[in-house]
Amino acid sequence: MSGDAHAHAHAHADGNDDVEFGASHAHDGLKPHRHERLYGPGSFAKRRKGSTVRGQTFADRAYTVGIGGPVGTGKTALTLALCRALRDAYDVTCVTNDIFTKEDGEFLIANDALGDANRIRAVETGGCPHAAIREDISSNLNAVEELTAAYPNCDLCLMESGGDNLAANYSRELADYIVYVIDVCGGDKIPRKGGPGVTQADLLVVNKCELADAVGASLDVMERDAKIQREDGPVVMAQVKKGVGVREIARHILADWSERTGRAEKPF
Repeated sequence: MSGDAHAHAHAHADGNDDVEFGASHAHDGLKPHRHERLYGPGSFAKRRKGSTVRGQTFADRAYTVGIGGPVGTGKTALTLALCRALRDAYDVTCVTNDIFTKEDGEFLIANDALGDANRIRAVETGGCPHAAIREDISSNLNAVEELTAAYPNCDLCLMESGGDNLAANYSRELADYIVYVIDVCGGDKIPRKGGPGVTQADLLVVNKCELADAVGASLDVMERDAKIQREDGPVVMAQVKKGVGVREIARHILADWSERTGRAEKPF
């Protein structure tokens, strides 16, 4: 990327440039990071995993679960359900993203997602939601690090992105585990349309399965196409509002959390 296209100052502190992430640099005094560059929808089998990111430490940034997906698929409902499912057994914090408001964060607080409202931080992205979780992760990274400092025993941070298109996905410098949420209301063509979220997320959730008949979507087709696109990567067919699939989603997250942190899973 040319200097004209990327006008802010770069601080190349470590001298190591990652081809997929670009050069390490910082914004406004925040910690250095790299901008992830996507050249296509990618592959589940060949996806970059959080454990390959250099210099990562959970002491500075808690293990982070990125929840993404298009507008209206049920990301906030899933975030709330996971908070409620995990909060008694695990030390949980949460970061939400909205473009010009703090709507989702306020919703979680109003619904007593974590008990302590200070455990929830709302980020106003002020532009395309995908930019704040991939191209310039500074605000979100700072929010997670501040929460980790405030709650040093934090086991994991749930991060909800703003709703975006199928090309949106998290940078692996921000999210250790990625859950991508689609729903049946977009039609059963959505899984085969693919995109980085569908193909490279650690877990794909097909939500609102109870509405399939109402919108003329085939759950069999969606599950089949999702598994093809994801090379048999995990897919959960869910009804989050009814609690269906939530514990299965949590188990996927916790299995990775345990492997990455070296800590035993706790009953929840």
